[in-house]
Amino acid sequence: MSEDNSWTSKAAMAGAAIGSAALAAAVMYASRRMERAKAKQKPVPTTPSGENPETD
Repeated sequence: MSEDNSWTSKAAMAGAAIGSAALAAAVMYASRRMERAKAKQKPVPTTPSGENPETD
């Protein structure tokens, strides 16, 4: 690989690093929000087996 001391190659490397860090942060944020949303959901009540559900 040839040695390139221009500012464009350094800027490209910095941009790639910033972009990958931003992508990783977005994925972590989205997964955390999904976990919290699932934790807030109320469980669906079920009827015990063998019993008829009571209706009014």
